[in-house]
Amino acid sequence: MFEKVNPSHPDKLADRVAGALVDLAYRQSSTPKIAVEVLLGHGVCHIIAETSVLLDRGDVGRAVHRIAGDLMVNYSEVPQDVHLAGNQADAIRCGDNGIFKGMPVTQEQSQLSHLARDIYAEYPHDGKYIIDMPRNHVVICQSNADEDALRAKYPTAIVNPLGHWTGGSDVDAGATNRKLGSDMADSVTGGGLHGKDLSKADVSVNIYAWLKAQETGEPVELCCAIGDEEIDGKPYSEIVEIAREYIVEHGGFERFAEWGLV
Repeated sequence: MFEKVNPSHPDKLADRVAGALVDLAYRQSSTPKIAVEVLLGHGVCHIIAETSVLLDRGDVGRAVHRIAGDLMVNYSEVPQDVHLAGNQADAIRCGDNGIFKGMPVTQEQSQLSHLARDIYAEYPHDGKYIIDMPRNHVVICQSNADEDALRAKYPTAIVNPLGHWTGGSDVDAGATNRKLGSDMADSVTGGGLHGKDLSKADVSVNIYAWLKAQETGEPVELCCAIGDEEIDGKPYSEIVEIAREYIVEHGGFERFAEWGLV
C-alpha cells in the first residue's frame, strides 16, 4: 500500500520552493550551509532560512512566484548557529544526529510512481494517488482533470470519488517535508529530505542509504552523530559527494524535490 503526490500538491510546492533556495545558495558557494522551512497557502508564503550565505530577496520572491504562483512572500533569513557552523570548519563531518533506512522500491511503489508521472504529464495540477496491489485497488485524485478520460484510460481505478476539484494552494496549505512517505516510501525515518544542504545527514545519508538499498536489494540501516567523520565504513565526505552527484543528475535540489526518491 502506497500513496504518491505530484509536484503541484501544496506540500510539494513547499518542498520545491525550499529546494530552489538551496539551489540559490549553491550558486554562491560550493559548500553553503542552509536549512529552509516553508509554509504556504491561501495567498501567503512564509519562509525561514538559516543560512551561511545571503540570498537575494528578489531571487527568493521570483522562485516562489515561479513555483507556487502570486503569493505574498514573508521571508526571514538568519545566520546558521555558530556551533553548528563550527562543526564543519576544518573537515566535512556529519551535520546532525539521525537514523536512516534505505529500502528497495517495491513493484507496487514503482507502478504507482509511473502512474503518477504519466497522469501529471497530461494534467500538471495538484493530485494524489493510492495503490494497494493485493486488493487490486487504485485511487486517482487528480484536480482539473477530465474524469471520463481518466476512467477510460484506467478502467479499474477509482477516479475522483467526490467529483471534480480544483486543488492547489488556494484549497490547502503546504509545508516542507510533510510528504516524506510519498518521497521515500518504506525508507522514511524521522529526518526531512528537502530544503537542506549536503552537509546535513538528512539529505546525504538518506540518499546514500536509499541508493545502496536499490543496488543490493537489501534493507540498509544506518545511524550517525553530529561530528562523525565516517558512516558505513566510508568517510562522510565521500557520502556527501555520492549525494551531490545524485542531486546534480536530477537537475538540482528543486527538481529533486518534485518527486523525491521514489
